[in-house]
Amino acid sequence: MIPVPLLVCVMGGWCAVYLTDTLLKLSSTHRIRYESWLASRGLMLSPFHVRWQTTAFNRLFAYCARINPRAQYLWFNSGLVFGVVSMLGSVVLLTRTLQQTLAQMTADNPRMGGQQALQVVIPGVNLPTSQLAYFFIALLLSGVIHELGHAVAALREQVRVNGFGIFVFVVYPGAFVDLFTTHLSIISPTQQLRIFCAGVWHNFVLCVAALAFLFLLPFLLFPVYSTGGGALVTEVVQGSAADGPRGLAVGDIVTGLEDCPVWGVEDWSGCLSRLSRTPQTGYCVPGASLQPSWAHGRAFKRLDGTMDCCSNSSLTDLCFSYMRPQGKTSREREYACMPVRKMVSGTRVCRTDGDCAHAAAVCVTPSLENQTRFIRVTHPPNTHMLFVGYPPHLQYAVSLTNFVPRFGFLHLDLPVFLETFCKYVVSLSGALAVVNSVPCFALDGQWMLNALLEATLVAVVTDRQKRELIGFFLLLAGSALLAANVALGLWMVTAR
Repeated sequence: MIPVPLLVCVMGGWCAVYLTDTLLKLSSTHRIRYESWLASRGLMLSPFHVRWQTTAFNRLFAYCARINPRAQYLWFNSGLVFGVVSMLGSVVLLTRTLQQTLAQMTADNPRMGGQQALQVVIPGVNLPTSQLAYFFIALLLSGVIHELGHAVAALREQVRVNGFGIFVFVVYPGAFVDLFTTHLSIISPTQQLRIFCAGVWHNFVLCVAALAFLFLLPFLLFPVYSTGGGALVTEVVQGSAADGPRGLAVGDIVTGLEDCPVWGVEDWSGCLSRLSRTPQTGYCVPGASLQPSWAHGRAFKRLDGTMDCCSNSSLTDLCFSYMRPQGKTSREREYACMPVRKMVSGTRVCRTDGDCAHAAAVCVTPSLENQTRFIRVTHPPNTHMLFVGYPPHLQYAVSLTNFVPRFGFLHLDLPVFLETFCKYVVSLSGALAVVNSVPCFALDGQWMLNALLEATLVAVVTDRQKRELIGFFLLLAGSALLAANVALGLWMVTAR
């Protein structure tokens, strides 16, 4: 469901803007002055849409278009090839995404479906409000680079650029360039194709550049941040299972989860995933320390069929199961309620009694509800943090990073900011390249397809109207495919 407070704020803000705009335009006193002010600043307002246009960057675009003409010729020809290939690739990707969405909708548990390559993003629904700044800045940067490609390519093909602008539609920012359509219509289809493909080509290059920066980040930050020594805690959700005097704190370095070493964030996630899939780990404790279950009450079954032997609600005791020898050949399972921190601190993990080094030691296993796990979190020099619960809850309760500052004055969040921002640039710039490549009305794909058909079908289909008809039906199919993905994607996101 869409958060009501967010919806109210967005609707209320746009209503206030549109109402103010309407009142000023209806006012006989302020109308002329207000419209002159809007025109002088290149502003235009309409319901849920505001845009700003300027010619201030035209000189910059012209300067970029004059840099190394031969290299730019090869550059934009590469973009042409990429744009043509990406049209086909985007259709394949959207078809695959639509199949995955339909499969999830018809499945018994839609949440169990695989991760999709493309997803509809709604701030406050499937995008955390704490990361809105990353999202909007990365989206705006991707849009600006996209339009920069169009502008420079147009000037190289002798097409005038009337201006550059930025807009906001509902809550999503974007950019645009205004090209002189008369110049655009008289150049060859191949020249048009270079211009139309330049946007998605630059989005692809930006995506690759951000991915390379993300990969090289540990080497770039090596003089001031170290990696490979554990996962550094940058945030602990207040009131969560990881919070508290004996829990994790910002600045702690996690080096292990049970017998699974943690060298970084990927290891942390992998260890938690492994611990949630495998049976509960046991611990080697002296057999003499075990107390029979009747000392704390008779062992009893929980509703899910598992056993419990701690009748009180103590937060320090836990029920453990173990195998007690009965004669020479038989063994019987027993249960003991023991102080958990005292019993498992410093002990080695085990699966059976044979894993314990001493003959007098017994392998005891926490008797917990299904899918619940007991996990020791190692974060030296502090004592183990003991966690009892569902492993994904521990993952959601703690934010970590691979980068550990070498100096005390360095901020813990700088590498996190760079990592997160690069990931958003990769995702959003890549998504813009895919979506704009789709042969769909009102997107770059429409003009790319029309120019491609004019450049390739002239000798085969000589009648221009027939070529336009072929283009129309291809655009209709592409628009329907994109609309179906957006509609079903919105339904999947909001209906949950």
